[in-house]
Amino acid sequence: PEVISGRTHKATVVELSPWVEYEFCVVASNSVGIGEPSRPSALLKTKAAVPAVAPTNISGGGGSCSELVITWEPVPEELQNGGFGYIIMFRHLGSATWTKAVVVSVEACKYVYRNESIKSLSPFEVKVDVYNNEGEGTLISISIVYSGEDEPQIAPVGASALSVSAAEVEIWQPIPWNRHTGRVLGYEVR
Repeated sequence: PEVISGRTHKATVVELSPWVEYEFCVVASNSVGIGEPSRPSALLKTKAAVPAVAPTNISGGGGSCSELVITWEPVPEELQNGGFGYIIMFRHLGSATWTKAVVVSVEACKYVYRNESIKSLSPFEVKVDVYNNEGEGTLISISIVYSGEDEPQIAPVGASALSVSAAEVEIWQPIPWNRHTGRVLGYEVR
């Protein structure tokens, strides 16, 4: 409250964050001015509440072949609302069954799922939720994350060479992107 009548001996403070420690001081004022604040109260922790925010920037990818790497931006401590962790849910794109994992570290920002049956650059639907002692948050939207990739399994075909000058030859035959080539980052010309 901004100002409390001099006849009032208690006040209710509202809009505090759940699961946060607070201390309070009281300051007396009159027409002459404002006095010194009281000594701070003992620390008081508000009760826990179901998490109200979810992790942001859900993404991932990379990693080794047969891995699904999922990353997110952690929820700040002041918004965790109690004992805290993450719930990771993922499934192959188009699959009906979700796989669920729990990460209990509040500082976690990455989860790696390893399975030899995962094909390179497979698309997965991914959700990252939060939970605490009071329950689970609300699942956010689905992100698409690709599993790790292997080295390209096919070589360029039909490469052509064009003489540009006495000292230069232009050689080019790009590989179209697909699951077997992955993201081609460069070529080696021999």
